[in-house]
Amino acid sequence: MPREHSYPFIPYRPTRYLEDEMVARGREFYEHMDRRRSVRFFSDEPVPRECVELAIRAANTAPSGAHQQPWKFILIGDPETRRRIREAAEVEERKNYEEGRLTPEWRAALAPLETGPEKDYLETVPWLVVCFAEKYGVRPDGTRVKHYYVNESVGIACGFFIAALHAMGLSTLTHTPNPMAFLSDICGRPANERPYILFPVGYAAHDAEVPDLARKPLPEVMT
Repeated sequence: MPREHSYPFIPYRPTRYLEDEMVARGREFYEHMDRRRSVRFFSDEPVPRECVELAIRAANTAPSGAHQQPWKFILIGDPETRRRIREAAEVEERKNYEEGRLTPEWRAALAPLETGPEKDYLETVPWLVVCFAEKYGVRPDGTRVKHYYVNESVGIACGFFIAALHAMGLSTLTHTPNPMAFLSDICGRPANERPYILFPVGYAAHDAEVPDLARKPLPEVMT
């Protein structure tokens, strides 16, 4: 019996696979993503703009509360803007690392990563992408539109973005300098948007290194 709807609906018939192929595809995707690492040593080699745009397109397919898609991805390739972002980020990071804004417990947690206030990779990479979360929407007449589950929705979209970059052989890092208001100023974003994550995007350097870390095994993350 046909369903009745008050709004337009279209058929959805996702591809189904035999069980063996389902498992094989799932294992292949898991192994692919398990090779992904956050990178802090980047090459300055150029990356096609289309690749980054495709990753943003992939992010835009993420589910969101009430399908409001409360995100904006700002793509930055201009060297002067990247320099300004690096300088502003390092001001905040020096307050974290050198002026005691990080608690001892936080510093201990970061120690195996050997991070510090220097963020030269923000200028080395050919692209920066800043994801902004829309706290609320704005209608043409200036009135506000309430957004739902903003943090959850934007977080999922950023995960899609990271996975898409990895699928193309590109690397990134989820950089969240705190506070991040300088990104709103430099990027000229409106008051209804707040910076969520700053992504450097490029190829890993030929001599890149990452911390020798292990991910939790399945029994520790699934009950």
